[in-house]
Amino acid sequence: MLVLRTVLLFVLAALAEIGGAWLVWQGIREHRGVTFVCGGLMSLCVYGFVATLQEEAAFGRVLAAYGGVFVASSLAWGVVADGYRPDRYDIAGALVCLAGVGLIMFAPHR
Repeated sequence: MLVLRTVLLFVLAALAEIGGAWLVWQGIREHRGVTFVCGGLMSLCVYGFVATLQEEAAFGRVLAAYGGVFVASSLAWGVVADGYRPDRYDIAGALVCLAGVGLIMFAPHR
């Protein structure tokens, strides 16, 4: 159950952070307006809150592991939202990052 909760919180955090950054990007770079920027900023605040819900007490460990989730999720977001097509090196890199997430979060630490 702990693994499922951890994974679900990482997915929620990724949606909030990447979605928020994408909305800010759309608002500024694609000239879609202040509504997109404000929505993005609110979503980024949600991301900051979601990270605190992880069971792991070490901030650095949670954020380091989330970095790997962020890499893989960013590529997936690009596929869905922007039609980006990752190549085999993108996919291999994302898998390496996700393996790192597993080690950081679930290996038996001291």
